[in-house]
Amino acid sequence: MTAVSPLPYLPAAAATPLGAEVARGLIARPKRLSPWLFYDERGSALFESITNLPEYYLTRIERDIFAEHGDAILAAAGDAGATIIELGAGTASKTDLLLAAAVRRHGPVTYYPMDIAPSALEQAGDRIARELPLVSVRPILRDYTRNLGELPGSRRLVLYIGSSIGNFEPARAAALLRRLRSQLAPGEWLLLGVDHVKDRTTMLRAYNDGAGVTAEFNRNVLARINAELGANFRPRLFRHRALWNDRESRMEMHLESLVAQEISIAALDLTVRFRRGESIHTENSYKFTPDAVKELLARGGYAARHNWTDARGWFGVYLAEAV
Repeated sequence: MTAVSPLPYLPAAAATPLGAEVARGLIARPKRLSPWLFYDERGSALFESITNLPEYYLTRIERDIFAEHGDAILAAAGDAGATIIELGAGTASKTDLLLAAAVRRHGPVTYYPMDIAPSALEQAGDRIARELPLVSVRPILRDYTRNLGELPGSRRLVLYIGSSIGNFEPARAAALLRRLRSQLAPGEWLLLGVDHVKDRTTMLRAYNDGAGVTAEFNRNVLARINAELGANFRPRLFRHRALWNDRESRMEMHLESLVAQEISIAALDLTVRFRRGESIHTENSYKFTPDAVKELLARGGYAARHNWTDARGWFGVYLAEAV
């Protein structure tokens, strides 16, 4: 095995999206892995479990906003909403509320959930077909962060909810919104769900739950690398760490090596060494003020026209027009 080789000398597996991300990330200083690696089948199931935890307020509050304001959201979007596209849909556990509101307003609706997890898309499609027969579900298996593809339909309302935009550094978040904007006609809409800045204790608890599900979700990325690239990570030798970075206004997740260790990744012909206490930075989750959301939308080519929040202002849903 070669020790921490430069990318040009790695084998063919490094040309795959997974191999390239792992090679680049674990050679980098400090080490890092992109959060899209979380979402293999097991990781997607673990994340669904996280959304039901008492500490994880984001999903619960956003769903409550949709339950209370779904009709108002669709009314504010006007003629748009007969076609609904959702980026990173997962199992669409909250989207049914907006789809039901769209049916009340438009009658038959076409829904395009886009995700990288086929099992999640299948689950979403089966449930929505049973519960909302006037919704035609047409899943798109795609990593929208790498290839948005050509978006179907007209009179479109695009959903980007769950504060997924917070996983991207600000420049990348704006670039993603601009790529989306390039496919939308004036008068089409983006519904963006974002987590607001709040007290540190609440945010820390949301990413470090008492049952340890988030820790298992974080360590699962190592199990995925073992399974798909032939690595020999021992996930229990890495500690889940969640911390608040006040300067960057973001929650961070890390995997900290509990011992000095050497990891072999067979498919990449690569050996990676860890010092005790050295970590892999696995996720950022940026938190926003309302003004910061509006500034981000403007950088992406949108005008924020309406927004809804909970009574405490912990989470916000912003309806933005392509301009």
